[in-house]
Amino acid sequence: MARQDIEARVRRVAEQALAEQHYIRPVDVLLGLGWLAPTHVDQWRQGRVAYLEGVTQGNLSKISTAMAEFRRWARARGLQPSETAYVARTRDRRRLRFSVNGDPAIELAYRTHWVSPALPEAKQRRLREQQSRPPDLVVIAAINDWVCSECSGTGDLLIMEDPGPVCMGCADLDHLMFLPAGDAALTRRATKASTLFAVVVRFSRARKRYERQGVLVEEHALEHAEVECLNDEEARRRRRERDEARRRGHDTEFQSAFASAIATLFPGCPPERAQTIANHASVRGSGRVGRSAAGRALDPDAIAAAVVASVRHTDTTYDELLIGGTPRAEARALVRPEIERILDRWQQQDPPHHP
Repeated sequence: MARQDIEARVRRVAEQALAEQHYIRPVDVLLGLGWLAPTHVDQWRQGRVAYLEGVTQGNLSKISTAMAEFRRWARARGLQPSETAYVARTRDRRRLRFSVNGDPAIELAYRTHWVSPALPEAKQRRLREQQSRPPDLVVIAAINDWVCSECSGTGDLLIMEDPGPVCMGCADLDHLMFLPAGDAALTRRATKASTLFAVVVRFSRARKRYERQGVLVEEHALEHAEVECLNDEEARRRRRERDEARRRGHDTEFQSAFASAIATLFPGCPPERAQTIANHASVRGSGRVGRSAAGRALDPDAIAAAVVASVRHTDTTYDELLIGGTPRAEARALVRPEIERILDRWQQQDPPHHP
């Protein structure tokens, strides 16, 4: 590939990555060029690859050309350099190596991220903190048979070290408890309270990637997190009860107002019937007219619609006609005279008084 072609591809990849995340790393360029596979980056971060250039496609001359053009592009775009520490996801948290010879200048160039000045200072600060934070310790849930490189034992979980896979006992991680993924609040609190924790992943053959299964945390941290979550659940239960009582109070007030509005429009409607119509029309979550914007505003048309619907279903043969197979439009036309007679009566006379 010609030098000009490499430089053009680097610029395209860099522009796309910058547009997506407002910062860009040398690793992003290698990934975007297709010279580096995500699985190889994972293995390198886990300490299973001696140096990143060893799993990068292309000779060192091509890689050098791409990285030099990337730095020229970044400076021309006015991006701000930010050095980031890269440490392995291993017990010793050793510094990761990028280049074949480990030259300090080359290592620094790889560790330097370039950040858009348009990114707000607060976000830049959070980004620096996030990128400088040591990566989580990673434990692998085995899918194949394996043997510990230290004791020749085996197990369901392993951690990768320089000599090879290491069991939880040899890695001094066998005192940790496994917490499956699924409860974000419990996981967050348990890992925060645990002095030592590790993320458990399993390789998916279908997706060709490692997927999170849960975490390993100290037992006391898990117990502490469970107590906090239970307390939260009790607090949420009490809050739900208060909210429900408040909603019931609001519903009662609204239903009374709705019934009063019915009495105003239809003074001949019996009070108990007006209250029944109001209660039915304003059921929360029912989608009925009382829950519409017009209904909540006690709009006269909405009030009348609720009364008409009640009369249609309660005082006429409308439902029987539908059950008997009469089309809806025809059924409504058949019962309309009866509805109008009832509404006329309710509009023109006071409700009857019972001794």
